Amino acid sequence: MAPSQQRAEEVLRSKLQEENTGPQSAPEVPVPPHLPKDDDMSDYDLKIVRELTQERPYFQFLSEKAVTVLDDTYLSLKESWTAPSPSDFRKSAKNLNFVKGTRQRIVVLGTGWGAHAFLQSVDALKYEVVVVSPRNFMLFTPMLAGSAVGTVEFLSITEPIRNVNPYADYLEATCTGVNAAKKSITCQSVICEGNSCDIEEFELSYDMLLVAVGATTNTYGIPGVKEHCHFLKQINDAVKLRTSIGNAFERANLPGLTDAQRKQALTFVVVGAGPTGVEFTAELRDFVEDDVPKFYPHLLPFVRIKLVEASDRVLMMFDGALQAEAIKRLTEAPQKLVERGLISKDMTQVLLKVGVKEVRNREIVLSDNSTIPYGLAVWAAGNGPLPLVLNLIKQSPEQEEKQGFGRGRLVTDEWMRVKGVDGVFSIGDCCVIDDKPLPANAQAASQQGYFLGRQLSKNIDFSRPIPERVGPVTTPGEFLSVGEKRENGKIYAKGFQFLNLGTLAYTGGDSALAQIAVDKAAIKSSGEAGFLLWRSVYLSKQVSLRNRALVFFDWVKSRLWGRDLTRFNET
Repeated sequence: MAPSQQRAEEVLRSKLQEENTGPQSAPEVPVPPHLPKDDDMSDYDLKIVRELTQERPYFQFLSEKAVTVLDDTYLSLKESWTAPSPSDFRKSAKNLNFVKGTRQRIVVLGTGWGAHAFLQSVDALKYEVVVVSPRNFMLFTPMLAGSAVGTVEFLSITEPIRNVNPYADYLEATCTGVNAAKKSITCQSVICEGNSCDIEEFELSYDMLLVAVGATTNTYGIPGVKEHCHFLKQINDAVKLRTSIGNAFERANLPGLTDAQRKQALTFVVVGAGPTGVEFTAELRDFVEDDVPKFYPHLLPFVRIKLVEASDRVLMMFDGALQAEAIKRLTEAPQKLVERGLISKDMTQVLLKVGVKEVRNREIVLSDNSTIPYGLAVWAAGNGPLPLVLNLIKQSPEQEEKQGFGRGRLVTDEWMRVKGVDGVFSIGDCCVIDDKPLPANAQAASQQGYFLGRQLSKNIDFSRPIPERVGPVTTPGEFLSVGEKRENGKIYAKGFQFLNLGTLAYTGGDSALAQIAVDKAAIKSSGEAGFLLWRSVYLSKQVSLRNRALVFFDWVKSRLWGRDLTRFNET
């Protein structure tokens, strides 16, 4: 792509992104509540629903998961023998149109964890699956912090979405509105010809819509956050952040600066002590300890890293002992730098029970009216709703009624159906199950996506008040009614149940926290043992063998030769 065309496309994509992070003008058409409310059901139906949605015992649920794995193996082997080649299938579907009117169209909005898991599990030969997203790849978000400092490379933690399910179609576009009454969406795509680019709009109808767009960063309306802070949600955020970190050291290295100016340029402020904030702080510390002494040893006395948190704790999902361990690891002075005389005290400070009042150009004003001069600020303080989701909420009276609980998220039932909106499902950070909130992480979104995709592939009819199987048995596990309930000649699908596998967090210096859930108990680990577990899990959870190989070699490369400091600035 020519440089001028690339710049034109980037400008238009940036404009499109800005338009879709503010108020939208999509139609607010009231949607008839096709799905019945609880008070519309008979006492017998309500009894069935309670039985289908009650939490199964831990080991019973594990056994169901084991049978599901065996069923997936069976289906994979069957597909390898009976499914047509993706190229032949696409040619027949698009040119000969032999499937027109015979398959229901499922439109998937997003390419995150939930959408990726859904695409892996749904039968795209049975349904016409169309993915709509401006991002044509799945991103391994837990490693964004490492990519921002060069521990891993950006392409190592991405997987092209077209590789996930070769029978699904993908449209590179941004969904700007949903008309739930007409069962259609409005999309915009950046189209480039030569060196000029333009925005093209089109509509797409659906039989079922899966909203898996995630969430945006919540600035809580604090002045100056959007203008002056970096975020860490997308791969572009990590690219900008890595460039800015390099810029900070290069600026501080220029002659003629005072010590105060160098200290300001090399003060890094991270707001939010959740997993993103803590792990980025840890990765930045590692970069400063391991790589900065090779190139900027004279600048080390000026480096300051400040982690700011409004509550009185870091990493809320961990217990108190592991939270204290995290603070200790982050604020402990690296002995190797002290022994070499490069620093006299620790460079990291954790500020608890202090909020941010305002972010100015080179200064952050805290809630106690004190200020922090800074060179780079990273905002990692929580999730907020996207305008697309808010617009869909306005189209349903039932959704608006439930916003005291939903708080900007779509409220679903235990089968991921958006309440009060016919034919619409939702998974991940943009939704919440009614009265059963889940952690806003990749683990929950993936399990939701896998559950929904598998239920649709099992001939479960979601248009009925209580989802039930209407087609033939497709796997050996279905003969045993695993994940189902037989009642009066009907086979009902059990609701979604989250399996908490535990939580991991990197705390720097080859140490990590691990809190592994086993039924109601937890196995805890920290330090080097936690680090080995953290790396093992993150490596195994990569979405493809290609990603595992790339991440592993990135780790080896950074260990042997250090992190890559190369920056490509526009000229």
